[in-house]
Amino acid sequence: MADERPPLPKPRELNETAALFVGGTSGVGLASAVKFAKAGVPKIVLIARNEERGEEARQKVLAAAPGVQVDFISADMNDVTDAERAVNEAHQKMGRIDVLLTTTHAGTVPCLFHKLDPQIMERKVLTHVMGVLYACRFVIPFMREQRGGSIITVSSDAAKIATPGEVVMGGLMAMVMMFTRTLAMEAKRDGIRCNVLTPALITDTPSNVALQNDPFAAKLFAAADRMAALGLTNPDDQADTALFLASPASARLTGQAISVNGGMSAA
Repeated sequence: MADERPPLPKPRELNETAALFVGGTSGVGLASAVKFAKAGVPKIVLIARNEERGEEARQKVLAAAPGVQVDFISADMNDVTDAERAVNEAHQKMGRIDVLLTTTHAGTVPCLFHKLDPQIMERKVLTHVMGVLYACRFVIPFMREQRGGSIITVSSDAAKIATPGEVVMGGLMAMVMMFTRTLAMEAKRDGIRCNVLTPALITDTPSNVALQNDPFAAKLFAAADRMAALGLTNPDDQADTALFLASPASARLTGQAISVNGGMSAA
């Protein structure tokens, strides 16, 4: 039987969009929020744990685009109850959620698996994966109701390229990547596009300091720097791609894992 539902509405223009950034107080999340505000997105909500950093981030977005409505919600997105509360509050503040950009916990230093403390493995799963799943789970019903939206997750090139020292990280990032791509196949009937950014090393982030202070990680960083003939990327580079994925220009693009990585790999 043919699908008798009415045609999907056209994706909303950026100046009609309400955007939610989970992990929006630093790195790619904050750079994207600033970029979206400058592009004319009128309503933005940032979610993270630390209230002080949240207010600082909110002020940065406002400074970039003073006319934008910017709110911050303090929440632990790794906790299912807190995640549901925060997403519902964000929807209440903006009236709708057209874009979700969710990042994973940053700052993990590469470590060979046989040296990895087994006590921290469960925590890694929680901090790198569960927040993404919870954010998407609680946003999806709102997007289904409005029959449209764009979900952008941030994973890592470690999801595609087997890298020594990133056994656990690579596995978790591959989970985020495949989760997003499979969600895209489920959600497309409701006009929801789901794509994942898979950057490699990103400069100008707090995690870079930890990387360069660790001897093993520093060797990996140096090798990556040599391979990235076009230059290592910064948060703004990733934010440019996120803005494209949120805009009507990507209306036919879903289920893709996009590596903006300066040429480090072609996966």
